[in-house]
Amino acid sequence: MLKRYSQFLESLMLIADLLAISASWIAAYYLRFYWGPVPVYRGIPRIHPYLILLGLIVIIWGVAFKAFGLYRPRRISSRLAEVRDIAQACSLAVLILVALTFFLKQFEFSRLVILYFWVFSILSVSLVRASFREILRLMRRKGYNLRHVLLIGEGALSQRVVNRIHARPDMGLRIVGLLAGDPKMVGETVGDLRILGTYEQAGELVEELSIDKVFIAIPLEAYGRLEGILRSLEEGFVDIKVVPDLYQYVTLRGGVEEFDGLPLVNLQDSPLYGWNLVAKRIMDIVLSSVALLITAPVQLLLAAIVKLTSPGPILYRQERMGLDGRTFRMLKFRSMIDDAEDDGGAVWATRDDPRRTSIGALLRRTSLDEMPQLFNVLKGEMSLVGPRPERPVFIEEFRKRIPRYMLRHKVKAGMTGWAQVNGWRGDTSLERRIECDLYYIEHWSPLFDLKILWLSLWKGFLHKNAI
Repeated sequence: MLKRYSQFLESLMLIADLLAISASWIAAYYLRFYWGPVPVYRGIPRIHPYLILLGLIVIIWGVAFKAFGLYRPRRISSRLAEVRDIAQACSLAVLILVALTFFLKQFEFSRLVILYFWVFSILSVSLVRASFREILRLMRRKGYNLRHVLLIGEGALSQRVVNRIHARPDMGLRIVGLLAGDPKMVGETVGDLRILGTYEQAGELVEELSIDKVFIAIPLEAYGRLEGILRSLEEGFVDIKVVPDLYQYVTLRGGVEEFDGLPLVNLQDSPLYGWNLVAKRIMDIVLSSVALLITAPVQLLLAAIVKLTSPGPILYRQERMGLDGRTFRMLKFRSMIDDAEDDGGAVWATRDDPRRTSIGALLRRTSLDEMPQLFNVLKGEMSLVGPRPERPVFIEEFRKRIPRYMLRHKVKAGMTGWAQVNGWRGDTSLERRIECDLYYIEHWSPLFDLKILWLSLWKGFLHKNAI
């Protein structure tokens, strides 16, 4: 009965998709020749050949959608993933259509119609799917179209699975009960769920309770029993999902991806790759170039003041650690005497540091000494926004006593950052600073960068914790 119901929903979705595709093709024809902004120079072609080609289009798109698995159960996948698959399937189908129409010499189809159709097909099918999912969501909230789940596991990991399923009633998953590793726990209740048996009883309970899906969320130390669990389930037709007990080791932007059919679990990753990396770099180049032009008179004035008020170079080049642990020379207007570290070596700056020059205290308090770092940004050694870089000699100490400290080097160091606009700069808590840095990396986006830049300007460069 359940299988027939799933097939009915699949057929209904296929029909809705093909109707959307057909409407998109006809709409593309009328937009090109009747409604669109592009003028028609050689007369309006008859719609009859386009309607004939529609039969071939329906077949191509139907096959492409099947090939991309658009009709497999998607209760626990994201809507964004479905839209991505729709776009990929439609793009492949359009390429096939273009190739086939090239060989149809009797009639030349408008390439602009095909372009419009490609866009319309993605949008219309995505809208149909969203509407379809919303109807199913409402039905599931009322108790219809449910799937019965057996959860194998106990402890914190299985509780997280329970919490996620309870938080998403729209997925239509109902947990029937739990299986535990210890026979003594059978019959006990965990929350509102009853422990029905042990791991090895999974197969018989799946059949007895008409289970549709099995979630295996056993603790890492129980993985030796995983083979026995799977053997007990191999005779049935139930869907099996394994939730790996690696959550405790996920440190930064963890997730799951696939490499040539091989599932990979990311325990830590950087958000800055691909187009994200390109977007951030373009923003750095454009904004730092504009900032250099605007601040050039101020920087020239500061350079003259530094030179006139104390002997030594205008700029101070200090070794700092940036992306992936690579070191670079960070530029600053010199705010301390020229031989400040000749005697004691690298020393953490303190409030009212006696090594400061007469103008140095003002430069550091107002952060004007940081302005030459715009050249580091333009060169690609730093970013406008990111965790503030530290000196390698201090990092060796910090990494030993502060957990996850080195994760801040998964992105480029910045002139300003989330920690700085929240007041964690200078001689303040390193732990809180790291929390802010990791929050920034986890939630990075171009808009977040712009927000931090705006807050840096809005709050000004003057700060009580600047030393």
